[in-house]
Amino acid sequence: MWSDIETRTDYLNYLELAEVVSEILLDPRMRPVSVGVFGTWGTGKSSLLNLIESQIRREAHEKVIVIRFDAWLYQGYDDARAALMEVIAQALYEAAKDDESLLDLAKRLLARVNTLRTLGLGIELVAAFHGLPLLGAASRAVEGVRNIVKGDPSPKDTQAVADGAKEAFKLIDPANAQTPPKEIDAFRQEFGELLEKLGKTLVVFVDNLDRCLPTQAIHTLEALRLFLFMEESAFVVAADEEMVRDSVRKHFEGASERHITDYLDKLIQVPVRVPKLGITEIRAYLFMLFAEASRIDLGKQDKLRVALEKNLRRSWTDAPVKLEEVASITGADESLVASFDTADRMASMLATSGAVLGNPRIIKRLLNIVRLRVRIASRREMPINEGMIAKFAIFERCVDADAIGKLYGLVNEASGGKPPLIVKLESIADDPEKFEAALPSEWKAQGPFLRDWMQLKPALGGIDLRPLVYLSKETTVLRSVGSGLSQAAAEAVRILAGAKTLSSPAATQAIAAVPPSELGAVMRELVAVLGEQADWSKRPDSFNGSVILADAHPEVAGPLVALIKAVPGKKALWLTTLLKDRAWAKGIA
Repeated sequence: MWSDIETRTDYLNYLELAEVVSEILLDPRMRPVSVGVFGTWGTGKSSLLNLIESQIRREAHEKVIVIRFDAWLYQGYDDARAALMEVIAQALYEAAKDDESLLDLAKRLLARVNTLRTLGLGIELVAAFHGLPLLGAASRAVEGVRNIVKGDPSPKDTQAVADGAKEAFKLIDPANAQTPPKEIDAFRQEFGELLEKLGKTLVVFVDNLDRCLPTQAIHTLEALRLFLFMEESAFVVAADEEMVRDSVRKHFEGASERHITDYLDKLIQVPVRVPKLGITEIRAYLFMLFAEASRIDLGKQDKLRVALEKNLRRSWTDAPVKLEEVASITGADESLVASFDTADRMASMLATSGAVLGNPRIIKRLLNIVRLRVRIASRREMPINEGMIAKFAIFERCVDADAIGKLYGLVNEASGGKPPLIVKLESIADDPEKFEAALPSEWKAQGPFLRDWMQLKPALGGIDLRPLVYLSKETTVLRSVGSGLSQAAAEAVRILAGAKTLSSPAATQAIAAVPPSELGAVMRELVAVLGEQADWSKRPDSFNGSVILADAHPEVAGPLVALIKAVPGKKALWLTTLLKDRAWAKGIA
């Protein structure tokens, strides 16, 4: 099994890109500079940040102060701007505390953050005059006001507003010499002065920005622009570019696409996109994952990594490393050779399938499903191997629920679990016209994928497939919430599945945070949960969330409508009453 966390070991030949980015960050002529590492969920942004950080520390250890800031960790607990400023001020203090000539300046800078946090409580009342964002408790005070207006306040909201009002009056009082503009100017001056006297370059890595709600994401970017973009500073921001654009769109209501682009261009000077992985890269990645999981000697693992990396760097001219060479380098036993063979066969489909597209995190999760099923099959002495399990898991990952249901049905209805249709389709897979004509209606939409899948070794025709179906249903939870979804979408599934009413504010907010391209996937996840419901005489717990989503986005209601139509027997009164006035539910008996 493989851990689903970012790595500091390069399995994907990202080191080349890390070296280039490091050169930019360490070039004095480029600073101040901001680099955006853009990629969708699971493509390896955090791993690329690790490689860039390691490269910088290796090349300029004594000349840099490196800071890693996870914006998501502070969401709901602190204002992103104040938190980022404090993390940086604390790091500069640690770097300066042993120098008596810099100690007082470092202390003032650290104290200045708390002052700005306090003044932030009153900024809401004067921000229009200064063009300044909110800080710290000010955001909590404003959020408290919003919750009170919505009619859903908590004691914390009331206290936040009261505290905010007290500080606001202090700020308005002319006798109070502390004002936001003065404090911000002072912070910038002290920050720049301390950095200059330390004689080091500040490199800040901002990660998980695309996991944040729009306000938190924008606040973090604003902190870079307003407070910290100074000489001898460099910033690397890792995010899904489309999700950041969506955050800008929601935060600045009415912003045009050109204004959104201009906003990002001003904040990110050097955009770097995580490379899309091809068949050769995925093949090498799978080899390394299987080698790592086998726990062979670390020296052999490193030797394999070096050989694969060299091959990838020359992939424009050299042929891919042969399976025999991989086995020879690692001294693989029979079991590991079989795993390498599985990797070799899977690579093409994982790189080209629209449901995977070479996403490293999806691939790793898919392999974990395979390994879990292999262990269960071994314990139950099932007559199936890893290659068969992997092929079945790829099918489930890459097709829709109807197509999966059709396969299960064919297996369950066939004598001995051996569907004649599988035998037939495998025999004509090299003839596109005949193959297309033989496909059942549930598989028509996946015709090109299925042709490739039928030709993927091992063949499944004439084999009892019931153990594979059994394993699939035993581990169905692994195919549900979060499988291939972004953090925002997975969180939405969790919240919607637990919605107690049809007027849940949390559910509405969760839907708003989901990228439009993933709304359909969220609905499919909810329907998958509902599909396990046996008793429809009363409303299932997860039904509310699916209806909320369908009301907000009728264009994704299709899977829910199909599920409701399939509910056996006469529809319960609660169901017909709930659906009768909903346009997306017309036609449901």
